[in-house]
Amino acid sequence: MTAAAAAAASGATFAQTTSGVTLYGIVDAGVEVINHTPATGSAGGTVTRLNSGNLSGSRWGVRGVEDLGGGLKGIFVLESGFDIDTGLSGQGNRLFGRQSYVGLQGDFGAVTFGRQQNALYDLFGAYDPMGVGPRYSLNNVDAQFNGRADNAIKYTGKFGGLTATGFYSFGRDATVSNGSEVPGANKVGRNYGAGLSYAVGGLSIGGAYDQYQGASVALQDRSAKRAALGAAFAFGDAKVFAGYRWLRDDGTASTTAAVQRSNVYWTGASYKFTPAFQLTGAAYYTDTKNSGGDPWMFVLSGDYSLSKRTDAYLNIGYVKNKDGSSLGLNGAGTALVGANQTGATIGVRHRF
Repeated sequence: MTAAAAAAASGATFAQTTSGVTLYGIVDAGVEVINHTPATGSAGGTVTRLNSGNLSGSRWGVRGVEDLGGGLKGIFVLESGFDIDTGLSGQGNRLFGRQSYVGLQGDFGAVTFGRQQNALYDLFGAYDPMGVGPRYSLNNVDAQFNGRADNAIKYTGKFGGLTATGFYSFGRDATVSNGSEVPGANKVGRNYGAGLSYAVGGLSIGGAYDQYQGASVALQDRSAKRAALGAAFAFGDAKVFAGYRWLRDDGTASTTAAVQRSNVYWTGASYKFTPAFQLTGAAYYTDTKNSGGDPWMFVLSGDYSLSKRTDAYLNIGYVKNKDGSSLGLNGAGTALVGANQTGATIGVRHRF
Protein backbone atom coordinates (compact mmCIF):
# COMPACT_ATOMS: atom_id res chain seq x y z
CA MET A 1 0.00 0.00 0.00
CA THR A 2 1.45 3.36 -1.00
CA ALA A 3 2.20 6.09 1.51
CA ALA A 4 -0.65 8.24 0.22
CA ALA A 5 -3.15 5.42 0.56
CA ALA A 6 -1.83 4.53 4.00
CA ALA A 7 -2.27 8.13 5.12
CA ALA A 8 -5.85 8.17 3.87
CA ALA A 9 -6.58 4.92 5.71
CA SER A 10 -4.88 5.85 8.96
CA GLY A 11 -6.67 6.13 12.27
CA ALA A 12 -6.01 8.83 14.86
CA THR A 13 -2.70 10.16 13.50
CA PHE A 14 -2.90 13.66 12.08
CA ALA A 15 -0.35 15.67 10.11
CA GLN A 16 -2.06 19.00 10.86
CA THR A 17 -0.45 21.15 13.53
CA THR A 18 -3.11 23.85 13.58
CA SER A 19 -6.90 23.88 13.46
CA GLY A 20 -8.52 22.87 10.20
CA VAL A 21 -10.74 20.48 8.24
CA THR A 22 -9.52 18.32 5.34
CA LEU A 23 -11.53 16.58 2.61
CA TYR A 24 -9.79 13.46 1.31
CA GLY A 25 -10.50 10.20 -0.47
CA ILE A 26 -9.57 7.38 -2.84
CA VAL A 27 -11.45 6.24 -5.95
CA ASP A 28 -10.43 2.80 -7.25
CA ALA A 29 -12.12 0.82 -10.03
CA GLY A 30 -11.15 -1.89 -12.47
CA VAL A 31 -12.35 -4.63 -14.82
CA GLU A 32 -11.97 -8.20 -13.56
CA VAL A 33 -12.11 -11.50 -15.44
CA ILE A 34 -12.43 -14.48 -13.08
CA ASN A 35 -13.48 -18.12 -13.41
CA HIS A 36 -15.21 -20.75 -11.26
CA THR A 37 -17.43 -18.12 -9.63
CA PRO A 38 -20.69 -19.28 -7.95
CA ALA A 39 -23.97 -17.99 -9.35
CA THR A 40 -27.54 -18.26 -8.06
CA GLY A 41 -29.45 -21.01 -9.82
CA SER A 42 -26.47 -22.37 -11.76
CA ALA A 43 -23.10 -24.02 -11.33
CA GLY A 44 -21.39 -20.68 -11.99
CA GLY A 45 -18.55 -20.02 -14.40
CA THR A 46 -16.40 -17.23 -15.78
CA VAL A 47 -17.51 -13.64 -15.35
CA THR A 48 -16.23 -10.29 -16.63
CA ARG A 49 -17.26 -7.43 -14.34
CA LEU A 50 -16.48 -3.94 -13.11
CA ASN A 51 -15.31 -3.83 -9.50
CA SER A 52 -14.96 -0.92 -7.11
CA GLY A 53 -12.08 -1.08 -4.67
CA ASN A 54 -9.28 -3.41 -5.74
CA LEU A 55 -5.98 -2.13 -4.33
CA SER A 56 -7.82 0.30 -2.02
CA GLY A 57 -11.42 0.63 -0.93
CA SER A 58 -13.13 3.59 -2.60
CA ARG A 59 -13.94 6.22 0.02
CA TRP A 60 -14.34 9.88 0.82
CA GLY A 61 -13.87 11.47 4.20
CA VAL A 62 -13.59 14.58 6.30
CA ARG A 63 -11.07 14.87 9.13
CA GLY A 64 -10.52 17.81 11.42
CA VAL A 65 -8.31 19.02 14.21
CA GLU A 66 -8.63 21.94 16.65
CA ASP A 67 -5.71 23.21 18.71
CA LEU A 68 -6.98 23.42 22.30
CA GLY A 69 -3.69 24.72 23.71
CA GLY A 70 -1.07 23.08 25.90
CA GLY A 71 -0.35 20.44 23.27
CA LEU A 72 -3.93 19.13 23.35
CA LYS A 73 -6.05 18.85 20.20
CA GLY A 74 -9.63 17.93 19.45
CA ILE A 75 -9.90 15.55 16.47
CA PHE A 76 -12.58 13.85 14.39
CA VAL A 77 -12.90 11.63 11.30
CA LEU A 78 -15.98 10.84 9.21
CA GLU A 79 -15.07 8.37 6.44
CA SER A 80 -17.57 6.88 4.01
CA GLY A 81 -16.94 3.80 1.87
CA PHE A 82 -18.79 3.38 -1.42
CA ASP A 83 -18.90 1.32 -4.60
CA ILE A 84 -17.92 3.53 -7.53
CA ASP A 85 -19.59 1.15 -10.02
CA THR A 86 -23.04 1.47 -8.40
CA GLY A 87 -22.84 4.55 -6.16
CA LEU A 88 -24.04 2.52 -3.16
CA SER A 89 -22.64 3.02 0.34
CA GLY A 90 -20.40 0.25 1.66
CA GLN A 91 -19.92 -1.46 5.03
CA GLY A 92 -23.53 -2.56 5.39
CA ASN A 93 -24.97 0.58 3.75
CA ARG A 94 -23.62 2.81 6.53
CA LEU A 95 -23.16 6.52 5.76
CA PHE A 96 -19.75 6.61 7.46
CA GLY A 97 -19.02 2.89 7.55
CA ARG A 98 -15.25 3.00 7.27
CA GLN A 99 -14.65 5.22 10.31
CA SER A 100 -16.57 7.76 12.39
CA TYR A 101 -15.03 9.00 15.61
CA VAL A 102 -14.21 12.00 17.78
CA GLY A 103 -11.57 12.37 20.46
CA LEU A 104 -8.58 14.10 21.99
CA GLN A 105 -4.92 13.94 20.95
CA GLY A 106 -1.75 15.02 22.69
CA ASP A 107 1.78 13.93 23.52
CA PHE A 108 0.23 10.89 25.23
CA GLY A 109 -1.33 9.72 21.95
CA ALA A 110 -5.02 9.84 21.04
CA VAL A 111 -8.20 8.62 22.72
CA THR A 112 -11.19 8.36 20.38
CA PHE A 113 -14.85 7.27 20.51
CA GLY A 114 -16.99 5.84 17.69
CA ARG A 115 -16.84 3.29 14.87
CA GLN A 116 -13.17 2.40 14.45
CA GLN A 117 -10.64 -0.02 12.97
CA ASN A 118 -9.44 -2.98 15.00
CA ALA A 119 -5.78 -3.55 15.93
CA LEU A 120 -5.25 -6.01 13.06
CA TYR A 121 -6.38 -3.40 10.53
CA ASP A 122 -4.29 -0.67 12.16
CA LEU A 123 -1.01 -2.57 11.97
CA PHE A 124 -1.02 -5.32 9.34
CA GLY A 125 -1.26 -3.25 6.18
CA ALA A 126 2.48 -2.83 6.71
CA TYR A 127 3.09 -6.60 6.76
CA ASP A 128 0.93 -7.80 3.88
CA PRO A 129 2.64 -7.46 0.47
CA MET A 130 -0.75 -6.43 -0.98
CA GLY A 131 -1.44 -3.91 1.82
CA VAL A 132 -4.59 -5.76 3.07
CA GLY A 133 -6.51 -4.34 0.11
CA PRO A 134 -10.14 -5.27 -0.59
CA ARG A 135 -9.25 -7.98 -3.13
CA TYR A 136 -6.37 -10.36 -3.92
CA SER A 137 -4.82 -9.83 -0.47
CA LEU A 138 -4.64 -11.06 3.13
CA ASN A 139 -8.11 -9.57 3.65
CA ASN A 140 -9.58 -12.29 1.40
CA VAL A 141 -8.01 -15.04 3.51
CA ASP A 142 -9.33 -13.48 6.75
CA ALA A 143 -11.67 -10.48 6.56
CA GLN A 144 -10.95 -9.54 10.19
CA PHE A 145 -7.74 -7.93 8.91
CA ASN A 146 -10.13 -5.27 7.58
CA GLY A 147 -12.20 -5.41 10.77
CA ARG A 148 -14.03 -2.48 12.33
CA ALA A 149 -16.11 -2.17 15.47
CA ASP A 150 -19.08 0.06 16.34
CA ASN A 151 -19.38 1.58 19.82
CA ALA A 152 -15.63 1.53 20.39
CA ILE A 153 -13.22 3.37 22.69
CA LYS A 154 -9.70 3.38 21.27
CA TYR A 155 -6.20 4.44 22.18
CA THR A 156 -3.46 5.08 19.62
CA GLY A 157 0.06 6.24 20.45
CA LYS A 158 3.28 6.69 18.49
CA PHE A 159 6.57 7.14 20.34
CA GLY A 160 9.54 7.21 17.99
CA GLY A 161 9.58 3.86 16.21
CA LEU A 162 7.03 2.30 18.58
CA THR A 163 3.31 2.33 17.76
CA ALA A 164 0.71 1.08 20.25
CA THR A 165 -3.02 0.61 19.76
CA GLY A 166 -5.84 -0.85 21.83
CA PHE A 167 -9.64 -0.72 21.72
CA TYR A 168 -12.76 -1.94 23.47
CA SER A 169 -16.18 -2.15 21.79
CA PHE A 170 -19.43 -2.49 23.75
CA GLY A 171 -21.05 -4.00 20.63
CA ARG A 172 -19.16 -4.39 17.40
CA ASP A 173 -22.07 -4.56 14.93
CA ALA A 174 -25.11 -2.37 15.60
CA THR A 175 -26.82 -3.56 12.39
CA VAL A 176 -27.55 -6.94 14.01
CA SER A 177 -30.90 -6.93 15.81
CA ASN A 178 -30.28 -7.35 19.57
CA GLY A 179 -26.62 -8.01 18.73
CA SER A 180 -25.09 -4.94 20.29
CA GLU A 181 -25.24 -3.28 23.74
CA VAL A 182 -28.02 -5.56 25.04
CA PRO A 183 -29.27 -4.70 28.58
CA GLY A 184 -28.44 -7.51 31.02
CA ALA A 185 -26.20 -9.27 28.46
CA ASN A 186 -23.01 -7.24 28.35
CA LYS A 187 -21.01 -9.88 26.49
CA VAL A 188 -23.15 -9.77 23.35
CA GLY A 189 -21.08 -8.46 20.46
CA ARG A 190 -18.22 -7.36 22.70
CA ASN A 191 -14.95 -6.85 20.81
CA TYR A 192 -11.52 -5.88 22.08
CA GLY A 193 -7.90 -6.07 21.02
CA ALA A 194 -4.47 -4.49 21.12
CA GLY A 195 -1.25 -4.37 19.14
CA LEU A 196 2.32 -3.13 19.04
CA SER A 197 4.70 -2.45 16.19
CA TYR A 198 8.28 -1.24 16.09
CA ALA A 199 10.23 0.19 13.16
CA VAL A 200 13.95 0.84 13.00
CA GLY A 201 15.86 1.44 9.80
CA GLY A 202 14.35 -0.76 7.09
CA LEU A 203 12.92 -3.29 9.57
CA SER A 204 9.39 -3.26 10.99
CA ILE A 205 7.87 -5.94 13.23
CA GLY A 206 4.47 -6.11 14.91
CA GLY A 207 1.86 -8.21 16.61
CA ALA A 208 -1.82 -7.89 17.46
CA TYR A 209 -4.63 -9.70 19.27
CA ASP A 210 -8.36 -9.53 18.51
CA GLN A 211 -11.33 -11.17 20.25
CA TYR A 212 -15.08 -10.83 19.80
CA GLN A 213 -18.11 -12.55 21.32
CA GLY A 214 -21.15 -13.95 19.53
CA ALA A 215 -23.78 -11.46 18.36
CA SER A 216 -26.77 -12.83 20.32
CA VAL A 217 -27.68 -13.70 23.90
CA ALA A 218 -27.48 -17.41 23.01
CA LEU A 219 -23.97 -16.97 21.56
CA GLN A 220 -22.50 -14.38 23.91
CA ASP A 221 -20.27 -16.90 25.72
CA ARG A 222 -18.73 -18.08 22.45
CA SER A 223 -15.72 -16.17 21.17
CA ALA A 224 -13.45 -15.85 18.14
CA LYS A 225 -9.84 -15.23 19.09
CA ARG A 226 -7.05 -14.18 16.74
CA ALA A 227 -3.36 -13.43 17.22
CA ALA A 228 -1.01 -12.36 14.46
CA LEU A 229 2.67 -11.57 13.96
CA GLY A 230 4.21 -9.79 10.98
CA ALA A 231 7.49 -8.40 9.72
CA ALA A 232 8.75 -6.38 6.76
CA PHE A 233 12.26 -5.45 5.73
CA ALA A 234 13.19 -2.87 3.09
CA PHE A 235 16.61 -2.73 1.47
CA GLY A 236 17.36 -0.62 -1.57
CA ASP A 237 14.44 -0.85 -4.00
CA ALA A 238 13.24 -4.18 -2.57
CA LYS A 239 11.01 -5.11 0.35
CA VAL A 240 10.21 -8.54 1.79
CA PHE A 241 7.24 -9.53 3.98
CA ALA A 242 6.22 -12.46 6.20
CA GLY A 243 3.45 -13.12 8.68
CA TYR A 244 1.40 -15.61 10.70
CA ARG A 245 -2.16 -15.62 12.08
CA TRP A 246 -3.65 -18.02 14.68
CA LEU A 247 -7.44 -18.45 15.04
CA ARG A 248 -9.76 -20.25 17.44
CA ASP A 249 -13.48 -19.67 16.86
CA ASP A 250 -15.69 -21.46 19.40
CA GLY A 251 -18.73 -21.20 17.14
CA THR A 252 -19.82 -17.56 17.04
CA ALA A 253 -21.89 -18.07 13.88
CA SER A 254 -24.63 -20.32 15.32
CA THR A 255 -25.51 -22.52 18.30
CA THR A 256 -24.70 -25.61 16.21
CA ALA A 257 -21.35 -24.35 14.88
CA ALA A 258 -18.29 -26.42 15.72
CA VAL A 259 -15.01 -25.09 17.05
CA GLN A 260 -12.84 -23.87 14.20
CA ARG A 261 -9.06 -23.67 14.45
CA SER A 262 -6.74 -22.54 11.69
CA ASN A 263 -3.37 -21.02 10.95
CA VAL A 264 -2.54 -18.65 8.10
CA TYR A 265 0.99 -18.14 6.80
CA TRP A 266 2.05 -15.62 4.19
CA THR A 267 5.13 -14.21 2.52
CA GLY A 268 5.98 -11.98 -0.41
CA ALA A 269 8.19 -9.29 -1.85
CA SER A 270 8.02 -6.08 -3.86
CA TYR A 271 10.59 -4.39 -6.07
CA LYS A 272 10.68 -0.91 -7.60
CA PHE A 273 12.15 -1.30 -11.08
CA THR A 274 11.78 2.44 -11.66
CA PRO A 275 10.49 5.30 -9.45
CA ALA A 276 7.12 4.80 -11.16
CA PHE A 277 6.83 1.01 -11.58
CA GLN A 278 6.59 -1.57 -8.78
CA LEU A 279 6.04 -5.32 -9.00
CA THR A 280 4.68 -7.28 -6.01
CA GLY A 281 4.29 -11.00 -5.46
CA ALA A 282 2.60 -12.78 -2.53
CA ALA A 283 1.64 -16.27 -1.35
CA TYR A 284 -0.93 -17.16 1.35
CA TYR A 285 -1.54 -20.59 2.88
CA THR A 286 -4.41 -21.56 5.20
CA ASP A 287 -4.04 -24.65 7.41
CA THR A 288 -7.46 -25.60 8.81
CA LYS A 289 -7.35 -28.10 11.66
CA ASN A 290 -9.15 -31.43 11.17
CA SER A 291 -9.69 -30.65 7.49
CA GLY A 292 -7.92 -31.38 4.24
CA GLY A 293 -9.27 -28.19 2.70
CA ASP A 294 -6.13 -26.09 3.03
CA PRO A 295 -6.08 -23.59 0.15
CA TRP A 296 -3.16 -21.66 -1.33
CA MET A 297 -3.55 -18.19 -2.87
CA PHE A 298 -0.92 -16.61 -5.13
CA VAL A 299 -0.93 -12.99 -6.33
CA LEU A 300 1.22 -10.98 -8.74
CA SER A 301 0.60 -7.23 -8.99
CA GLY A 302 2.14 -4.54 -11.18
CA ASP A 303 1.54 -0.89 -10.28
CA TYR A 304 2.52 2.14 -12.40
CA SER A 305 2.34 5.68 -11.01
CA LEU A 306 1.04 8.13 -13.59
CA SER A 307 1.44 10.96 -11.07
CA LYS A 308 1.74 11.40 -7.30
CA ARG A 309 -2.01 10.81 -6.99
CA THR A 310 -2.98 8.49 -9.86
CA ASP A 311 -1.76 4.99 -10.67
CA ALA A 312 -2.72 2.13 -12.97
CA TYR A 313 -2.41 -1.51 -11.94
CA LEU A 314 -2.74 -5.12 -13.05
CA ASN A 315 -3.46 -7.87 -10.49
CA ILE A 316 -3.25 -11.55 -11.41
CA GLY A 317 -4.24 -14.23 -8.91
CA TYR A 318 -4.64 -17.98 -8.55
CA VAL A 319 -6.25 -20.01 -5.74
CA LYS A 320 -5.70 -23.74 -5.35
CA ASN A 321 -8.65 -25.32 -3.52
CA LYS A 322 -9.19 -28.92 -2.47
CA ASP A 323 -11.34 -31.16 -0.25
CA GLY A 324 -14.29 -28.78 -0.03
CA SER A 325 -12.49 -25.46 0.41
CA SER A 326 -13.99 -22.51 -1.51
CA LEU A 327 -11.54 -19.66 -1.02
CA GLY A 328 -11.69 -17.12 -3.84
CA LEU A 329 -9.64 -14.12 -4.86
CA ASN A 330 -12.49 -11.98 -3.53
CA GLY A 331 -12.87 -13.82 -0.22
CA ALA A 332 -14.12 -17.00 1.43
CA GLY A 333 -16.92 -18.71 -0.51
CA THR A 334 -16.35 -16.74 -3.74
CA ALA A 335 -15.09 -19.79 -5.66
CA LEU A 336 -16.93 -23.00 -6.47
CA VAL A 337 -16.39 -25.64 -3.78
CA GLY A 338 -13.19 -27.58 -4.44
CA ALA A 339 -12.46 -25.66 -7.67
CA ASN A 340 -9.29 -23.75 -8.41
CA GLN A 341 -9.77 -20.12 -9.41
CA THR A 342 -7.83 -17.79 -11.71
CA GLY A 343 -8.53 -14.08 -12.03
CA ALA A 344 -7.08 -10.82 -13.30
CA THR A 345 -8.01 -7.18 -12.71
CA ILE A 346 -6.82 -4.09 -14.57
CA GLY A 347 -7.73 -0.75 -13.02
CA VAL A 348 -7.02 2.84 -12.05
CA ARG A 349 -6.75 4.44 -8.59
CA HIS A 350 -6.89 8.15 -7.80
CA ARG A 351 -6.28 9.82 -4.44
CA PHE A 352 -7.41 13.29 -3.46
